[in-house]
Amino acid sequence: MSDKEYTFENKEYKDAYRHTASHILAQAVKRLYPDARLAIGPAIENGFYYDFDTEKPFTPESLSVIEAEMRKIIKERLPLERFELPRAEAIEFVKKQNEPYKAELIYDLPEDAVISFYKQGEFTDMCAGPHVDTTGRIKANALKLINCTGAYWRGNAENKMLRRIYGTCFMSKESLDEYLERIEEAKLRDHRKLGRELDLFGLYDEGPGFPFFYPKGMVIKNELLRFWREEHQKAGYVEISTPIILNEALWHRSGHWDHYKDNMYFTKIDDADYAIKPMNCPGGMLVYKRRMWSYRELPVRMAELGLVHRHELSGTLHGLMRVRNFTQDDAHIFMMPEHIADEIKAAIDLVDKMYKVFGFKYRVDLSTRPEKFMGEIETWDRAEKILENVLVEKNVEYRINPGDGAFYGPKIDFHLVDCLDRSWQCATLQLDFQMPERFELEYVGADGEKHRPVMIHRTVFGSMERFIAIITEHFGGAFPLWLAPVQVIVLPITDRAHDYSKSVASSLSESGFRVETDLRNEKIGLKIREARLQKIPYMLVLGDKEVEGGFINVRSRRDGDIGEASLTDFTAELTEKVHKREHNV
Repeated sequence: MSDKEYTFENKEYKDAYRHTASHILAQAVKRLYPDARLAIGPAIENGFYYDFDTEKPFTPESLSVIEAEMRKIIKERLPLERFELPRAEAIEFVKKQNEPYKAELIYDLPEDAVISFYKQGEFTDMCAGPHVDTTGRIKANALKLINCTGAYWRGNAENKMLRRIYGTCFMSKESLDEYLERIEEAKLRDHRKLGRELDLFGLYDEGPGFPFFYPKGMVIKNELLRFWREEHQKAGYVEISTPIILNEALWHRSGHWDHYKDNMYFTKIDDADYAIKPMNCPGGMLVYKRRMWSYRELPVRMAELGLVHRHELSGTLHGLMRVRNFTQDDAHIFMMPEHIADEIKAAIDLVDKMYKVFGFKYRVDLSTRPEKFMGEIETWDRAEKILENVLVEKNVEYRINPGDGAFYGPKIDFHLVDCLDRSWQCATLQLDFQMPERFELEYVGADGEKHRPVMIHRTVFGSMERFIAIITEHFGGAFPLWLAPVQVIVLPITDRAHDYSKSVASSLSESGFRVETDLRNEKIGLKIREARLQKIPYMLVLGDKEVEGGFINVRSRRDGDIGEASLTDFTAELTEKVHKREHNV
């Protein structure tokens, strides 16, 4: 192997390295807590974790002790030795080790499955691998246990809650330190923390997973919706709205019942069964189907800001990132086969244009046929090839994400990258030959005959709530001028400047800006400090000199004291910045 193959540039080696670290964690826990039962311990994007069944939870102090034991195991340079056992012997082996979770995993494997184990010193774990050759490969000074949380066995709330220890490791202490610094920065930018401090939104015990938006949060949401509507109108979309509750039979027809019912909410109306929609697609099908379309009218681009509900496990809920109801910025494009490539290209361009407004870079995945899918493999192969060809033609770098397509079609996923180099999957373009078939959608072709359209399912933000969480953390709560809940705050130094301050605020408000005036009898230093904590883009400090001269003194959140300006010039400058939707203001 080349030197590069033994670095984190090689994803396979990085995963094997971190997978081995998870086994070292499990070995350390078993040494310190012999009665602990092992569950699973994979490598993940930024490190690894292992799930344990223990009587008592792990504390920060116990994590420090476990981490120290891990370093001892690394120092022992124990070789990792792989061996296989027949099914019956493997079950007997893990039962002798008193590892019931491992036994359950074996029972669920196919009869002909290869059952492998990895041994390191006195510790043996059932595992498919791969791993590095010795525990000594892991850098002891570049290892850190991050935290411990609860996790249901196999992600099922009906199963026992286990203790999950998260850790990370790198190939140098410098890389670890950089990562830990990013974690600390992420804590400061946590949208839940900023949401409270900036009075944007809240989550209550009375509605777990169902967010409340406060007035300032609604400003951000409405500005995003206004931006979304403007860009979609320019791109030739019409907007529709479909009901939140629809008859259960519709979801059988669409295929969502077979693939999604565990994530749906249900109700009864007039003794009939209904479902609260988890996505907008079936309603969009009915809107298209309301009349016969001519080939001359296609493509038809229907966009919808639909409120959807999904039954998420309580343990997975996380601020606005993972909620039970959210607004999905869907669009469904109905077209003839010859339109497909051009419509996908146009959708890619729209995503690119809208993400650039926020300064986001992104990477692209081509997600292919999943294990459970609708339709014929030949149709899937054709759809995947079309998407791949478009990406190549547009010179878009992408990677294949095998088996992660929607159950009705392959998709192009956009993962935007924030200021902390974190990746978030938001926009998606899904090519669907199946749903038009299920709903018997038709159009009249140039030959006068009826034909089946093809459709694209498409989002840009994905979830409005989640996108707000992402940009809150990306900007650290210091939203660009066009998004800021309060764009300007007027700060009189003395009571004598109150009337002039009110006049300045009124003029800016009439020009369309969101303005506040702080008339409290407090020192100007305190007012400025509090305005900065609220991350307001511009502060106008007005005293006797400004009143007499009829001008304003401008302070910027980013640049500090800018100095004197006329209100007319300041208004014109802000108007231009808002119109351009500059992301660095």
